[in-house]
Amino acid sequence: GSYEENFAGMRAFLGYMYTHVGKKLLFMGTEFGQFREWDYANSLEWFMLDYDAHAKLQNFVKELNYFYLENPALWEEDCDPSGFNWIVGDDNKQNILVYERKCKKEDLIVAINFSPVTRENYEFGLPSAGVYSEVFSSENKDFGGSGNNPGDIKAEKKPMHGMNYSGKVKIPALSVSIWKKKTQTKNKFGIQKISGRDSK
Repeated sequence: GSYEENFAGMRAFLGYMYTHVGKKLLFMGTEFGQFREWDYANSLEWFMLDYDAHAKLQNFVKELNYFYLENPALWEEDCDPSGFNWIVGDDNKQNILVYERKCKKEDLIVAINFSPVTRENYEFGLPSAGVYSEVFSSENKDFGGSGNNPGDIKAEKKPMHGMNYSGKVKIPALSVSIWKKKTQTKNKFGIQKISGRDSK
């Protein structure tokens, strides 16, 4: 692909690695997209950070690390089958994976598009009714993305992929997108408050 697609593909791959089950390991230089293979006899090519695309990739990895630590669904049940559920695991024609990461406190919905084509109105199953708020997207301009984030998903009573609800959303090309269900709670005055982290 193009220079830009190389970085977008790298963000999608790293997003897949961080959100899928299993422990994480980055090889030195991956975090900023070093082109040359690592050589034990030489230092990393830190000068690459003078180039905008490499600096933004490093920022993406930094924020992905923070996101991983802040969301127990990505690691609390990492060694238990209850922590992971495939939603779409067989869409080889459109190169998209959708899955759920779960723990006692929260669920996350993750979609990875490994294709260089944006999928408009992509439909997949959702575990329950409500609105799923976008909480992380590799399309953020601070990461080198287009800023063409997918946005929130509204679940409808339409069974799909073994679930009672489903929703439609745009999934950008070569991207990772993550959603968390918005929850309603009442404050001390009895007023409902909708919570959900703002999208990156």
